[in-house]
Amino acid sequence: MSAYTSLTDADLQAMLQAIGVASVDDLFADIPEHLRLREPLPIEGGASESEVYRELSAWARRNVSCEDEISFLGAGMYDHYVPALVDAIVSRSEFLTPYTPYQPEVSQGGLQVMFEYQTAISELTGLPVSNASVYDGPSAVASAAYLARLANGRRRVVVSRGVHPHARATLVTLTRGIGTEVVEAPLSDGVTDSRALAALVDGSTSAVIFQQPTFLGAVEDLEPLVAAAAGHGALVVCACDPIPLGILRPPGDLGVDVAVGEGQTLGNRLDFGGPSFGFFAAKEEYVRLMPGRIAGETRDVDGRRGFVLTLQTREQHIRREKATHNICTAQALNALAGVVYLAWLGRRGIVELGELLVRRTAYARDLLAETPGIRLLHEQPVVREFAIGLEAPVDRVIARCLEAGINPGYPLRRDYPEYPDGLLVAITEQRTRADIDRLAEALADAVAAERGAERAGARG
Repeated sequence: MSAYTSLTDADLQAMLQAIGVASVDDLFADIPEHLRLREPLPIEGGASESEVYRELSAWARRNVSCEDEISFLGAGMYDHYVPALVDAIVSRSEFLTPYTPYQPEVSQGGLQVMFEYQTAISELTGLPVSNASVYDGPSAVASAAYLARLANGRRRVVVSRGVHPHARATLVTLTRGIGTEVVEAPLSDGVTDSRALAALVDGSTSAVIFQQPTFLGAVEDLEPLVAAAAGHGALVVCACDPIPLGILRPPGDLGVDVAVGEGQTLGNRLDFGGPSFGFFAAKEEYVRLMPGRIAGETRDVDGRRGFVLTLQTREQHIRREKATHNICTAQALNALAGVVYLAWLGRRGIVELGELLVRRTAYARDLLAETPGIRLLHEQPVVREFAIGLEAPVDRVIARCLEAGINPGYPLRRDYPEYPDGLLVAITEQRTRADIDRLAEALADAVAAERGAERAGARG
């Protein structure tokens, strides 16, 4: 049996010197302090490989997934059911093993998948052109801002505070590099304050970005937001949740120029925050400014239907100053899972799924609104996620619910300090009415217990 041997101190110093850092801690400076391990892993010296494997496996089993608890956690990633058909197709070697289809004459299957995926995204968003996917939802939002910068040359982006916090952070990072200012429009009752947004938009505004539904789960009235942007010639960008698009008006029908979003809900599991894909669709006039690859349909010399890479606008393929992005490979396999899932649902299925989410979310929202110690944070229509306020410390309430095997939701104060007692609750078709009843009971018990402990402490 082989023994596990770590690197020597001399090895470590040589490696650190080669990459130009003083210590291992410098490599992890971007990781929050409270998440960093400050002592060596407690593994006995000289342990065998199998012993180390067993020890690490035991630690890994401490992770909890949605299969181990009843989860109402959402905030951009959702526990939807993934049918076996998705795994059966994406696991085929033709799709699973190729790197990327640079040679269209030998990659017809992969190119056809791209083409079918693009068609599905165009139909969902109501926009005529879709690319073959990007890395994720936040990078899609940032890429949309860059498209707007290329389209009109302006250097100011107005973004709604209802856009996902990670997308807003990514937007700030990218726009800083291209010399663009980001200004936030506030929320009012869970949705973008249209008057405040209109006051922020002027002739220097490159793009206006909002989200449907908002991060707080509220359905936006897109028409006044689109009008505020269009009145000054700014591009309108809508970050969309693809599942609700089955029952909401497509953003393209409402005058949106670019629709982007996170595609995890389409046939991709949570995978502990693992890879998914972002989608990107736009009006045809912006096709040459879009990031990523676009597959097109054609005919060969014999008249047979075929597929080609119509556009690939990264610096490897065209002059660097003409490139619209530096994406090396789209998340093609994850996007394939997305189009397989959409094909499995079908046109009627995605509508039925959306209607189911609305009914169950309404049931959960009404039930929690009637629960002592809980109030709604906004009154706007919702599809599958909503925000509530708790009359008890949120973290302690969550901890009590976790002990009962229920993850009640996402604490809003992490990204919205104005909601220190806020909890974002997500509903998917995986959550039954019985699960929702258990959530209401667990929250009621946890809030009551915390309020009781608070009173006892005050008396003491």
